Amino acid sequence: MPAMAETLVRGGTVVTEAGQRRADVLCRDGRVAAVGEALEASPGAEIVDAGGCFVLPGGVDPHTHLQLPTMGTVVADDFLSGTAAAAAGGTTTLLDFVGPERGQSPLEALAQWQAWAARSTVDYGLHMTVSWWGERFAAEMAPLVREHGVTSYKFFLAYKGGLMLPDEQIVEGFVRCRELGALPQVHAENGELIAYLQQELLARGVTGPEGHPLSRPPQLEGEATLRAVTMAEVVGVPLYVVHVSAAEAAEAIGRARQRGVKIVGETLPGFLAIDDSVYADPDFDVAAGHVMSPPYRPKGHQEALWRALEAGALSTTGTDHCCFTTAQKRAGADRFTRIPNGCGGVEDRLHVLWHLGVNGGRLTPERFVALTSSNAARAFNLWPRKGSLEVGADADVVVLDPARTKTLSARTQHQRTDFSVWEGREVRGVVVHTLARGRHVWADGDLRAEAGSGRYLPRAPFGPVYQGAIG
Repeated sequence: MPAMAETLVRGGTVVTEAGQRRADVLCRDGRVAAVGEALEASPGAEIVDAGGCFVLPGGVDPHTHLQLPTMGTVVADDFLSGTAAAAAGGTTTLLDFVGPERGQSPLEALAQWQAWAARSTVDYGLHMTVSWWGERFAAEMAPLVREHGVTSYKFFLAYKGGLMLPDEQIVEGFVRCRELGALPQVHAENGELIAYLQQELLARGVTGPEGHPLSRPPQLEGEATLRAVTMAEVVGVPLYVVHVSAAEAAEAIGRARQRGVKIVGETLPGFLAIDDSVYADPDFDVAAGHVMSPPYRPKGHQEALWRALEAGALSTTGTDHCCFTTAQKRAGADRFTRIPNGCGGVEDRLHVLWHLGVNGGRLTPERFVALTSSNAARAFNLWPRKGSLEVGADADVVVLDPARTKTLSARTQHQRTDFSVWEGREVRGVVVHTLARGRHVWADGDLRAEAGSGRYLPRAPFGPVYQGAIG
């Protein structure tokens, strides 16, 4: 789109977290120029007809893994395919994770991720995985935060012998985050007990995908979440808990928020609808295709997570998008611990959550916007540039047709994998247009994403979560 070009999104119902109103949205030079009734555009401006549709801020997915080397392979989606799929699904901002190898300089790892991410079609920010801890890592956090805008750091309480850090080092890392105004994140599962259960199951001859959820029961997530919350509360630093899947974890977060702990809980659409029966599927490829950590939980946890979303205990949704092909998953055909962990979802999040939540009467459209866009933008200090339709915000605009239906399938998705956890599910409420900084990247089935058109989003420290202004 040429500089100073205009796009007018006309005739829709604009929805933000604050409310709804009939209005047009005028986008000029990549920003929102005006929101109001009967707006006029310059001659030659592109007109997008949003009649009968909702007009929303572009989705912000705070949790993706693109081009990640892991478990002896590399995830199927790179930054070009993954961000293009995001655009097709109404997500215009991603926050991906830089993953230093053990002992590698995090600054060097950041340079590698930025080189890969240069092909992004939508805007992106970067978290840093704390894959090891030491004086050098702590020292390099200062330029990462102050010069490169990497202001969120993920600590693992799981994956013994790999990413898992002892509590002593997690506490040191939390203290360092507090000093720099960065936001610590945690993958909360008890890695010691997972390792114990894995060996017990393998010794009993349990080698198939059904062993995955058996080795990671819900109480291990609940215990680790409570432990991480306790560490953050004592240290005096805010906390972001990723991919909450278990009722026990949601309860720990809700109780902490009630007593004033600055904590943000994230869940995934799959955890709201899919249960652990998928791991008993006699087709290995289907069962292995659902292997991710934490795993899908027994029935009953889904309802608990919905209640937590409705009550505000959980306040963001991500995808943990980490695609593998069927062939890649078969690396664990004789041992469930070797199945690459991860599922897709960056293209489906808005469709699934609208269908399950808004159509299901569990979410208002305003709460939907908060959960898919605004709250994540605030948590990671991108508000109001992202997650809003205020004048001056980036022109990230989604048009969603609430009457349109779509059947989700690996055969028609843009995610670079031959598997979908939503295979065959029909949803009502479909993204028909996506504007990313005013560029029309998804036009009713026409994907117009261009490599390199996304921009890096450095973020300032001491964001709103430090003042408790989330959800």
